[in-house]
Amino acid sequence: MLPEAIFTCCGLGLLWAIFNARSVLSVDPRNSNRLHDVDYEKIEAMIEIGRKIEKGAGAFLSQEYSIMAGFIVVFGIIVFVLVDYVGLGRVTYYATTAYVVGSLTSMLCGYIGMKIAVKANFRTTYAAINSLSNAFNTAFKAGCVMGFSMISISLAILLVLFELYKRWFQPSQDVSDHKHNYAALMELLAAYGLGGSSIALFGRVGGGIYTKAADVGADLVGKVEEGLDEDSPRNPATIADNVGDNVGDIAGMGADLFGSFAESTCAALVFIATNQDLINHNKGQALYFPMLLSAFGIIACIATSIYGIYFYEVNQVSKIESALKMQLTISTVLILISVPMASMLTMPERWVVGPSRSDPSVSQFATSTHACIAVCMGLVSGLMIGYSTDYYTSNAHAPVKEMANACSSGPAINIIYGLALGYNSTIVPVILLAITAVVSIGLCGLFGVALAAIGMLSNLCVGLAIDAYGPISDNAGGNFISHLRYRRNGYVGS
Repeated sequence: MLPEAIFTCCGLGLLWAIFNARSVLSVDPRNSNRLHDVDYEKIEAMIEIGRKIEKGAGAFLSQEYSIMAGFIVVFGIIVFVLVDYVGLGRVTYYATTAYVVGSLTSMLCGYIGMKIAVKANFRTTYAAINSLSNAFNTAFKAGCVMGFSMISISLAILLVLFELYKRWFQPSQDVSDHKHNYAALMELLAAYGLGGSSIALFGRVGGGIYTKAADVGADLVGKVEEGLDEDSPRNPATIADNVGDNVGDIAGMGADLFGSFAESTCAALVFIATNQDLINHNKGQALYFPMLLSAFGIIACIATSIYGIYFYEVNQVSKIESALKMQLTISTVLILISVPMASMLTMPERWVVGPSRSDPSVSQFATSTHACIAVCMGLVSGLMIGYSTDYYTSNAHAPVKEMANACSSGPAINIIYGLALGYNSTIVPVILLAITAVVSIGLCGLFGVALAAIGMLSNLCVGLAIDAYGPISDNAGGNFISHLRYRRNGYVGS
């Protein structure tokens, strides 16, 4: 019953992603009657710029993925030798298969995010010509495609591996059977997260370096040497800069967060599998608890994004920031409501965590309520960290305004003030993470930390949608500036 419920949530998330993708692709500037002040030649120029960005992003990912393929083969052999063969003492392919599947899933999720982003950038530009609300919805829907497809696909594949491995491995419920128990199986399954993290090394770091190098190149070549705008069509680094947004901040970010999601889930599975009381509860039903939390998170995020797209109209620039923050807040509240439900369906009333710190002869117990508190602390901490980050990076708040004023005093003050502001911005996240970790360990041991991490990532669908919204809007803004100045026969001035 629980696997079917998780698969259903993943299916609904994937359907919502497909629906949003179709909605974004239905925006066709060539077949619209609402051109108004923009002539057909400018529309063609806008589409041409979008096509160049798409071609560049595709070329980068093609080269990067070809290198990744070789890395997966080499590292897959290492995983097979050290884990499947030496670790188990016999020839198996559990860890190797999980690693390869995790790597390919990470690459797939990054590719899906990149493809919808490059399709959405000039469509967002066109939508912005006539309506701020339509432009916001187009960019956010494209972000939803990435967020919901990534979580739904990755969770569904993890559950498929879990069910297949359980059937093939036939694990024992005896924790002391180290070679053939659930703990051994979950350690093999954890290679799924390892695959995602190894791809993130290339996607996040490689794509990130590319986008920063292109951004600095656009600044140096255009602004400093020639006095051009960053997004001027005469700036040779413009397309590279926009390509970098898609391969680094979209595909790379997707791979990075997929790794975080998969690893935190696999870590929780390992901790559950090493606890005899949890494994004995309804024949290992507690193992579905981490996955059920993420599944309920998908449903909560669907409801949240529906409200944000269809019921909250962003008709003023001042509403954009509040609309995005509202997505995090509403999804957090909805998931908080679902956490006790997931606990009741999967977890026992209480279980032994280990010996008491005050008296080692007495066992320390954790309860389903403790598990819920650990998850909720991670979820609320994530929301508060998000608000803290917004405070230090949004131009609506004092830190950025003070930073802008510091720039008038010269580059030295600018750098010093920016560095101090960066240091200061880490205080709140560090304190929140420390409190969450300490309390979670006190309630459920290290298992509580894994649960808190899952809670922090449980609204990742809308979190990724918001993250992707940024580069898509950035590309749309650059496209807008360029297409107003560009003709098929060359640059025509401001």
